[in-house]
Amino acid sequence: MRRGKDAMPQTATTIAAASLLAAASTLTYAALSAQSQLFGKVLIAGPNPNEIALTYDDGPNDVATERLLEVLARHNTRATFFLIGRYVRQRPQITRAIAAAGHLIGNHTMTHPWLAWQSASRIRQELSDCNALLEDTLGVPVRYLRPPHGARSPLALRIARELGLTPVNWNILPGDWKPIDATEIASRTMQKIAHNQRRNRASNIVLHDGGHTSLGQPRLPTVEATNLLLTHYAALPAIKFVTPERWLESDLQTAKTPVP
Repeated sequence: MRRGKDAMPQTATTIAAASLLAAASTLTYAALSAQSQLFGKVLIAGPNPNEIALTYDDGPNDVATERLLEVLARHNTRATFFLIGRYVRQRPQITRAIAAAGHLIGNHTMTHPWLAWQSASRIRQELSDCNALLEDTLGVPVRYLRPPHGARSPLALRIARELGLTPVNWNILPGDWKPIDATEIASRTMQKIAHNQRRNRASNIVLHDGGHTSLGQPRLPTVEATNLLLTHYAALPAIKFVTPERWLESDLQTAKTPVP
C-alpha cells in the first residue's frame, strides 16, 4: 500500500514533466518553424504551383549582390532582397542598384538578431531603424519583413504590423550558406519546387547574397545556382517568377470576395 502512495506523486511529476516538455516543443515550433502560423499570420506562398519567388537574405554584399543583379537582369527576372540595415548603411550604392533594377526590397533588421528572444524595445529598434535607413536610402516605403532565422514571437509579429510590415518566411531553404557548390544548391532547390508542385503550392525560396556576420561573404555559388535555376525554368513557359507581394495581393483579394 505504501508503495502505491509513493507511486502517485511520481506519476503526477512524470505527467507534469511531459506536459511541460510538450508545451516547450509547441512554443519552439511556433517560434522557429518557418511555416508555423501559431503565433500569427506569416506570409509563406500562394496556391499556384507554377509560381516561384526568389528571395535573397543578408545583403547588400560586395561582388555577390552586384553579380546577382546581372544574372537576374539577363533573365529578366524580378526577385526580393531582404537587407540588413548595417550593411545598407555601408553599401548604399548597392542598395540603390537593387531598387533601380526593379526588385522588391524588404527589412531584415539592423543587426540580424533572433527576434523571438528579444525585448519589445529591442525588436522595435531593430525594425524601425532598418525601415528608416532603407526609406532614407531609397525614398520609398518598405512593407515587408523577413525575421532573421525565421524566428518570431507574438510580440515581434505585433510590433512588425504596427510598423506596417508584413512578415514573410519561406517553404524552401536549400542551405546555400554552407560549403556546397552551385549545382548542389540548384538541385536541392528544384527537388523542393517539385515537392511543392505535387502539393499544389507555390515555392518561396530563401537564398543568400550575403552573410550576417560580415560583409564580403563568399556567395558566388548562390549567384551561379540562380543562373542554373533561371536557365532550367526558362524552358518551362508555365513557370512564373513572382515576388511575395503577389501572394499578399491575392490573399487580400480573397478576403474581400463575398462568400456566396
